[in-house]
Amino acid sequence: MQDKNLKKTAKQSKRYPFVAEHRGGPLTKENHRKLIKWARECSEHVLSLIDKEIDKRLIYALNVAKEWENDNVPTGVAMKASLGAHAVARQLEDPVSKAVARSIGQAVATAHMADHSLCGAFYALKAVKFANKDIERERDWQIKKLGDLPSEIREIIQTMWKKKELWQINKKELITLK
Repeated sequence: MQDKNLKKTAKQSKRYPFVAEHRGGPLTKENHRKLIKWARECSEHVLSLIDKEIDKRLIYALNVAKEWENDNVPTGVAMKASLGAHAVARQLEDPVSKAVARSIGQAVATAHMADHSLCGAFYALKAVKFANKDIERERDWQIKKLGDLPSEIREIIQTMWKKKELWQINKKELITLK
C-alpha cells in the first residue's frame, strides 16, 4: 500500500510540479507562502490596468492572499476568495479587466494549490497584452520578482514556463494554457 502512495506522488510531480513536502515533494510551507506572495504581486502589478472601479471582491481576494501568506487565514477562506474573483471575471466583458480578475483568482488559489501561481503570472501578462502595453517589460519584472524565491523553486517555475510555453509571445497573441 505504501508503494501505491509513492507512485501517486511521482505521478503528481510530473503534472503538478509543486508537490508539498508532506507529500514527498520539495515545497515547504515557507516556500508555498513565498509563491503566493509572488503571484499576488504579479496580480497587483497589473491591477491599475482596470479602468473602472475595481470590484471589492478582487481587493478582498488580494487581501486574503496576503493574510494567507502571513498564516492568518485558512486555505478554505482563500479558496472562497478565489471563486469570488473568478465570478467577477465571468461578469466582465473588457478583456483587460477579465484577465486581471483571472490573475487575482489564480493568485489567491495558490493557497490551495501552489501551481496556480504560474497562472496568476500568466493572466497578468495577458492583461498587459490586451492593454497594448509592453509584455517584455512585464515579463522581465515578473522574472526579477522571482529573485525573492529560493533557487529550487525558481528552477521549477522556469522549467514549467518552458514546458507549458507560458511565456512565448507571437505577434498576434499570448500562447494560452492547454
